[in-house]
Amino acid sequence: MSERINTFRTLFGLDVAKYVEKKGQFSYLSWPFAVAQLRLADPSASWEVRRFDGLPYLATDLGYFVEVAVTVNGVTLSQIHPVLDARNRPILAPTPFDINTSIQRCLVKAIALHGLGLSIYAGEDLPDLN
Repeated sequence: MSERINTFRTLFGLDVAKYVEKKGQFSYLSWPFAVAQLRLADPSASWEVRRFDGLPYLATDLGYFVEVAVTVNGVTLSQIHPVLDARNRPILAPTPFDINTSIQRCLVKAIALHGLGLSIYAGEDLPDLN
């Protein structure tokens, strides 16, 4: 019986530091790098922007959201992401560019669920006490 490759371990072990971009106080992994490394690790990896009544975003009373699902080696994980401005505040009337930017951020976070760049997001769920 052949040993199955642990893609999470492989992706989690990749050094992403030189591809991290700093915007204000936030760190981001460049989406072209994330996609390239994902496809190098699993050429069959794929992703899907989820639709809500045919639209690539969900409008709620709280704001707008996007969702991207990424499949790696047959495992599909999805990430929901709010449409945010450069200060990570919700945009109440987003432009198509704002939605596209959030989809790209969401894609990278969905890839991170598979290991690549996951450590970048450690602590982002902590409350801002300022």
